Amino acid sequence: MRNFSAFDIIGPAMIGPSSSHTAGAARLAKVARIISGGNIKSVEFFLHGSFAKTYKGHGTDKALVAGILGMDPWDERLKNSMEIAKAMGMHIEFIETDLGDRHPNTVKVVMIKDDGNKAEVIGSSVGGGNILITEIDGDPLEFTGEYPTLIIRHEDVPGMVSKVTALLYNEEINIAFMKVYRSDKGSNATMIFETDNVVTEKTVGKISKLAHINNIRVISPITEV
Repeated sequence: MRNFSAFDIIGPAMIGPSSSHTAGAARLAKVARIISGGNIKSVEFFLHGSFAKTYKGHGTDKALVAGILGMDPWDERLKNSMEIAKAMGMHIEFIETDLGDRHPNTVKVVMIKDDGNKAEVIGSSVGGGNILITEIDGDPLEFTGEYPTLIIRHEDVPGMVSKVTALLYNEEINIAFMKVYRSDKGSNATMIFETDNVVTEKTVGKISKLAHINNIRVISPITEV
């Protein structure tokens, strides 16, 4: 039987009529912003399922833009996010689409940064303001954003998992959940650690010095006020 938290029962602190279509949407977009590294100049939101059908009426469009701007679901500025983005010169586009066999409240966020680099994130609002990230830059993966999350891209060589977990152990960081994904044997792989402790810049620096590490992203949880 699933354990329910007060957040599941009472619902999230938020601006807007729907936890799935506003709070969850804002969380999704804020995580996408963090993954991109910020400095976003344009965004395309590819809306799937229920998101595509009701995004204007339920304020999903405003919530997504608010998240891209770094706002939390309870931020009073959320209802004016479209105007704020326009004043900043950020180009925003909403596109109704079919993303295949996915949760009905799913969005693909395609972000172009000031330096011309592109980042893509696919995620779903799964109810009660909770989210699930399922793809980053075309690579399938899965994490909720409820825990401090470490995303490590690396070469698929023996010993990588043990090296990183040993380092986290030495830094007294407890691993709550861990998953490993790879495209093909011997090519590239991705490790995802959801931890009970915040992963410091010092720890990230130590991991980045390990051989065969390509990229590290740290996602901090979005918590209630």
